[in-house]
Amino acid sequence: MSIEAEGVTKFLIIDDHPLFREALHSAVELAYPNSDTLDAASLDDACQLLENDSGFDLALLDLSMPGVRCMDGLLHLRTHYPRLPVVVVSGAEDPPIIAQVMAYGAAGFIPKSSKKTILAQAIKQVMNGAIYVPETFNDAVEEPIDDRTRKMIERLSSLTPQQIRVLNMICNGLLNKQIAYELSVGETTVKAHVSEILRKLGVSSRTKAVIEV
Repeated sequence: MSIEAEGVTKFLIIDDHPLFREALHSAVELAYPNSDTLDAASLDDACQLLENDSGFDLALLDLSMPGVRCMDGLLHLRTHYPRLPVVVVSGAEDPPIIAQVMAYGAAGFIPKSSKKTILAQAIKQVMNGAIYVPETFNDAVEEPIDDRTRKMIERLSSLTPQQIRVLNMICNGLLNKQIAYELSVGETTVKAHVSEILRKLGVSSRTKAVIEV
């Protein structure tokens, strides 16, 4: 039996919309008919799957999901599962968004408006070791990220998963007492997380943290 026959390519689809998860399943099957594809409706569900199985070859991630702010999902995956290639499949197709996605270390960006055949071709291209972006967005990918943004990306990458959750809640306007309730921890623990977040981000207050992020 050949190596190709023995190995099964595994994909993880992370998107909260059932219809689009179905569309991605169809594109993956077109590209890799014998693949094994699982899906997750949230970042937490995806992380649970990744904790139980480290054998995924590629993750297809939507940026906009409940409980996830902008690049947080991509940042979390790149920080905690650095060996897993992640392709962002998003309806947010503005050049600055694409440039930021690539700066965070994504293996590619595919617009949600793409046809199934394009999705399949993009998946194959990434699996072959290339980075995929639509031709019309090449200039966006080459657009340099300013030093301030790059440094903030590095600082955000140093946060633990729990600190990222706390930061998300701070950005959503929650007080320490509310964060403690949501995370089922003591308020003292939340205060410690906040202090460490401020230290790692190099800011002196919660307000400045929100502005910087």
